[in-house]
Amino acid sequence: METKKNHTLVVTGASWGDEGKGKIVDLLASGAEIVVRFQGGNNAGHTVVVKGKKYKFHLLPSGAIQNKTIVIGNGLVIDPKVLFEELNMLKKEGFNPNLKISENAHIIFPFHNLIDGLEEEEKGNYAAGTTMRGIGPTYCDKMSRFGIRVYDLLDEKIFRSKFEKIFELKRKMYKTLVNTDKEWDLDKEEIIKRYLDHGNKMKQYVINTAFYLNQAIDEGKVILFEGAQGALLGIDHGMYPFGTSSVTWSGGVCAGTGVGPTRIDKLIGVIKAYTSRVGGGPLPTELNDNIAHQIREQGHEYGTTTGRPRRVGWIDLFSLKYAVMINHYDSLAITLLDALAGVDPVKLCVGYNYNGESLKTWPIQSEIIEKCIPEYIEMPGWKNLPPEEWSRIAKKGYNALPDKIKDYVDKIEEILGTELAIISIGPNRSDTIIKKSIW
Repeated sequence: METKKNHTLVVTGASWGDEGKGKIVDLLASGAEIVVRFQGGNNAGHTVVVKGKKYKFHLLPSGAIQNKTIVIGNGLVIDPKVLFEELNMLKKEGFNPNLKISENAHIIFPFHNLIDGLEEEEKGNYAAGTTMRGIGPTYCDKMSRFGIRVYDLLDEKIFRSKFEKIFELKRKMYKTLVNTDKEWDLDKEEIIKRYLDHGNKMKQYVINTAFYLNQAIDEGKVILFEGAQGALLGIDHGMYPFGTSSVTWSGGVCAGTGVGPTRIDKLIGVIKAYTSRVGGGPLPTELNDNIAHQIREQGHEYGTTTGRPRRVGWIDLFSLKYAVMINHYDSLAITLLDALAGVDPVKLCVGYNYNGESLKTWPIQSEIIEKCIPEYIEMPGWKNLPPEEWSRIAKKGYNALPDKIKDYVDKIEEILGTELAIISIGPNRSDTIIKKSIW
């Protein structure tokens, strides 16, 4: 019996973001014709390393450097300045991206960034630790049906009418938040002029992406959908309010693209060999010792977007089991096993204890999680190896992995009940072991 080829594949992070999705998407993009981003904004950062050279993306899908057709779906919020910076970067590197942008994606304006920071100050202990990129306030405008979309930038009359109203509203919000008579220094006419220019440059890329993607599926095109951030940061099923403003689990692909759920063939989750995250909120397995420093340095745990050091800790299989449940992944990819090298023993969190009782599932509520005590098992660690040795192992395949790593992988599979089909042991595209074919 012939195995059915998967034509639509979704890749999302199963944790707190920064799981190494950029590398996994870049790897899988070789088998795709179209790569689609479906949520978030330039608060996300994906780093792809090819032949030692780093490419950093914040808005464009990671498949851009493989000269695939790349799509920015309606679920994104777009800062045009960042968009064109990335496009120019790629063109300087010799790439000519075949980009398509949804006419329904929403636009970030300077007052969104301004209000983002002010709102964070007002939230106190409930501040999410945002990137101050204006993402949340832009999604707020979208949900209140007061936002400005890509389509609006293409018509001066429509844009000016909408912008003048929202500009005055944001001015009033600013005055309330800063509690001062000081006038803000945003020039309405200058912004209108600048964004009309953005719209004019963007026009060549703008289409109805929902129609385009559904037509591509009808034609049998192979499409890779790329998520940003991670499932535990999502607005619906993540740790509220210490997360992001978009739908980060795999179900978000439908809302963010206009592609129906029955048209998705396969779901892949990306996890990391340990836990890392940025932003506020409790993190039960967090480490603040020399082991944390070792993992952070070996894993280069500094934000692609902000550059700030990430919080790190032992792998949290209890929260990952929840992520596997809501996403119903077909298989998983694990990254950065090499970053745990030299740490012995390694710990795996397999449950949470709350008020003397072991919980049945990850509780979501931050007020509960901050009082939970992680329940650990220990396993032997593995020794450090030079980069060339990790590369040699990757070329030989799974059986060449040190036994202690294979034991660690087996234990994760056992607890999560999901196969680890891709194993990454280095930053380069080639430093990867494919245990099971994805496409």
